[in-house]
Amino acid sequence: MECPHLGSSVCIAPDSAKFPQGSPSSWCCSVCRSNKSPWVCLTCSSVHCGRYVNGHAKKHYEDAQIPLTNHKKTEKQEKVQHTVCMDCSSYSTYCYRCDDFVVNDTKLGLVQKVREHLQNLENSAFTADRHRKRKLLENSSLNSKLLKVNGSTTALCATGLRNLGNTCFMNAILQSLSNIQQFCCYFKELPAVELRNGKTAGRRTYHTRSQGDNNVSLVEEFRKTLCALWQGSQTAFSPESLFYVVWKIMPNFRGYQQQDAHEFMRYLLDHLHLELQGGFNGVSRSVILQENSGLSASNKCCINGASTVVTAIFGGILQNEVNCLICGTESRKFDPFLDLSLDIPSQFRNKRTKNQENGPTCTLRDCLRSFTDLEELDETELYMCHKCKKKQKSTKKFWIQKLPKVLCLHLKRFHWTAYLRNKVDTYVEFPLRGLDMKCYLLEPENSGPESCLYDLAAVVVHHGSGVGSGHYTAYATHEGRWFHFNDSTVTLTDEETVVKAKAYILFYVERQAKSGSDKL
Repeated sequence: MECPHLGSSVCIAPDSAKFPQGSPSSWCCSVCRSNKSPWVCLTCSSVHCGRYVNGHAKKHYEDAQIPLTNHKKTEKQEKVQHTVCMDCSSYSTYCYRCDDFVVNDTKLGLVQKVREHLQNLENSAFTADRHRKRKLLENSSLNSKLLKVNGSTTALCATGLRNLGNTCFMNAILQSLSNIQQFCCYFKELPAVELRNGKTAGRRTYHTRSQGDNNVSLVEEFRKTLCALWQGSQTAFSPESLFYVVWKIMPNFRGYQQQDAHEFMRYLLDHLHLELQGGFNGVSRSVILQENSGLSASNKCCINGASTVVTAIFGGILQNEVNCLICGTESRKFDPFLDLSLDIPSQFRNKRTKNQENGPTCTLRDCLRSFTDLEELDETELYMCHKCKKKQKSTKKFWIQKLPKVLCLHLKRFHWTAYLRNKVDTYVEFPLRGLDMKCYLLEPENSGPESCLYDLAAVVVHHGSGVGSGHYTAYATHEGRWFHFNDSTVTLTDEETVVKAKAYILFYVERQAKSGSDKL
């Protein structure tokens, strides 16, 4: 957006000595001392936290406007307005009066000069910190990223994802998908796509909500994000470029309000699938799928066109069987799916913890059985019988005709009442390994002994009472160890902690080799 307020708001010298010491991305708010999401005012160089921390940057702007509204404006007050600030991590510029990100600059190019100065400060701080750590390692042979696990020293190379403002729903899904090895490896092996040329080649772009949709690739930004995880080169990665693309191609997720992680996952997979079908810049991805993924045609499930890695890994097929209760006519329909949404049976909804005594514990098998059991449709879902030539009462039953390589199970924890969308906070017991899906298959006799067994790879958890609030985290296993991903914080955890979680989305991976694990 072209901002008209830069001339009156950008007043600080680019190399101002008023800037705090240290790395700009770690500067502390002058009010609450938080170092999360620091923003620097381009009028007075004061540092405050962003609106999704404690909102002191916005309050700084609002406080500066009080004399302009309550008293007669002076010439100096008209010029100094504290309306423009810069993100100390991404160096994006924001105007509170325009309520949008800014792409233009002053006539003297002060915004770009401040940006370059902050980048130099960040690089200098990073270099000094790296030198200090190297010296510490040389002197003491200690590495702060080495942990002792089961008596042996191993590297903790997990990388967190910074919260960009209620983006925990996205972070939890990205961390989960990054631990689906076959899916993640496919994207990491894709060749990089150069999106910029000409004058902008080699320069970082600063995205705003006003820019067009040209030259954005969800596949490319998703690939970059996955490549940044598990490298161990940084403690947290900022997925701002991916989030920008999400804003552009998924309008439902624009803004900074809390979103539904399951809804985001479906939109993400659908759009990855669509973009992979068409390739990018004229280069088809289907050849890479055949050469690099090792997925045979028999493992592919086509949804909305040709098969991609999305449908090859997450794609399964349901048989929907409907029987008319009047004439007995049977109707069968095959539906592809990327995930299964399971109701939590109502008889278990009062039990909120694993050790609570009132009543039996709901298990994942109970939810799967509820999904596949014969169901009589109510009056609002009458079936149009082609033999009776009118809508009739009927029964419905689902069978799984083909299981996917990765079985994604979504527990329906949110439901609508008359006016509100409430959360079902029931604890659902789920297995870490050996989930047996054979009894839900349409033709179980045609499946091998190991092809129906699944082991857990990741779990997304919603903490809080409602879909529009709360917080999302994820648990995932990597090289035999379980990790807890809470935005930028990643910690080692254990199986006992994972099984106590109130799962919202479960990712199960098809077992490839025999192991002596118990079945569900």
